Amino acid sequence: MSMSPLELPPNQPRQFYRGGAAIAALRQLAPGPDEYRPEDWVASTTALFGKDPEGLATLPDGRTLRDAVAADPVGWLGAEHVAAFGADPALLVKLLHAGQRLPVHCHPDNAFAARHLGCRHGKTEAWVVLDTDSDTADTPDPTVYIGLRDGADEDTVRHWVSTQDSEGMLAALNPVRVAAGDTVLVPAGLPHAIGAGVFVVEVQQAADMSVLLEWRDFVPGPDTAHLGLGYATALACVDHTAWPPERIATLLRHTAGDPGPVVDLFGADADPFFRAQRLHPGTGLDLAPSYAVLVALTGTGTLRTGRGETLHLRRGSTVVVPHAAGPTTLTGADLVVVRCQPPPPGPASAAADATRGEGR
Repeated sequence: MSMSPLELPPNQPRQFYRGGAAIAALRQLAPGPDEYRPEDWVASTTALFGKDPEGLATLPDGRTLRDAVAADPVGWLGAEHVAAFGADPALLVKLLHAGQRLPVHCHPDNAFAARHLGCRHGKTEAWVVLDTDSDTADTPDPTVYIGLRDGADEDTVRHWVSTQDSEGMLAALNPVRVAAGDTVLVPAGLPHAIGAGVFVVEVQQAADMSVLLEWRDFVPGPDTAHLGLGYATALACVDHTAWPPERIATLLRHTAGDPGPVVDLFGADADPFFRAQRLHPGTGLDLAPSYAVLVALTGTGTLRTGRGETLHLRRGSTVVVPHAAGPTTLTGADLVVVRCQPPPPGPASAAADATRGEGR
């Protein structure tokens, strides 16, 4: 069956924190009435933790993308990917606009997720900063918070959680001011929070698993904050090691000034988990066959397959590209696109967590 790139509508499951207006503005839509829809799960085959089927993307023919991939995994993902990962894109892409600071939290790695949650994927993630609300009085200094600057022992982390010492948790993290064009890689286990006003494309492993170290004023109680494991188990996924500023710097990139046709956004450390590039196609950029998720940031253009099928793109378009679409050509003088892909099948992906484990 012929498979073509497909444009997807918004997919915004309800969350526990408030969002802003940036997703609607990017998509050129009127803001919705519910401010608790701060994320758009693009081409998602991943459901919200404990709330399946919420979060699954729906195709124009009414099927979920998850069902479509299950029916034709090789067509959607390619034979090499299926050999490595099965009928699983191994990728989740979101638009996220924080209308308030997110709680301090972290995510399990592959080993912890497999052992305690029966899930193949942990949740390493990365952020492509699209914009910030730095011109408003509420968010004059848009900031993300990443990694324990001086480290912390298990007793200290348990004390923060049991007393809900938000001030202590936040003070222990590295505050990093961000601007459009910055990217941040967040390895599984690293405590982190996104500050109010920050708008990102979030690229991550295909899992929805968060351990909230800070739950008060966000969720009804601690029982909804530890993945049903209890904190005695869940806190074993926390990276307690020291992440001083010079170590944090290895996770950051400042790409705003790079006008190249293909800009690698995260670097080789992210490759075992996912890949992403910012594309400036100009008069034409040829792309090899691959399952991919595209987010158009600015401009207009076209995505053309080798069979002559053409999909018109504009600012805010989100597109899923099946592997069977074959080679494609992206064109647009003012078009800028973020292209997200799964990890390449191979030894690096299989051994992604060989040096990671719970209780770091």
